Amino acid sequence: PAEWPGLDLGALAYTPVRADGVFDHAREARVYVALGEPRGPIGGPGYFILTPLMLDDGSAILVNRGFTPEGRQDPATRADGQTSGRVTVRGLLRGPEDRNAFTPADEPAKRLFFARDAGAIAAGLGLDRAAPFTIDADATPNPGGLPQGGETRISFPNRHLEYALTWFGLAAALLGVFAVYAVGLVREARRRP
Repeated sequence: PAEWPGLDLGALAYTPVRADGVFDHAREARVYVALGEPRGPIGGPGYFILTPLMLDDGSAILVNRGFTPEGRQDPATRADGQTSGRVTVRGLLRGPEDRNAFTPADEPAKRLFFARDAGAIAAGLGLDRAAPFTIDADATPNPGGLPQGGETRISFPNRHLEYALTWFGLAAALLGVFAVYAVGLVREARRRP
């Protein structure tokens, strides 16, 4: 935990990690998603279930335990998945998701969030000493089948506009060079008898 503030989360994205602790199911949060291409058998609209994993020193790491479909977000509907006692979580380290103009506002009072942002979720859950990252749990089955682990959303920076501008800029520069060359050929042709 002492090193958490200095971590380069961009460089550590998708790094395999392991953590040991006890889940605090009383502070479970949901992040709304529409899982279009699930890796497991369940997809569609639903929620990633983020549960604080309490470490021995009292700090917490938010663990994305996996996907739960709409209608099963209430923990009482998936009581078998509310594991108790000490657990070992294996998964991938994830930094916060970016928000855009279309991302709805979070509803911390309902423990409902619309972006996986460890800082915002930890504040909404009242966690004082929480990691600035989340762990996406691997596909190890949870008792009862839910949440469905291993549903890490792979997202890479979208730099298509930057690439398009670069290539169109290079094409325009090449046309400019050709235009100067062509004008030079025309002038020279006019000077010859």
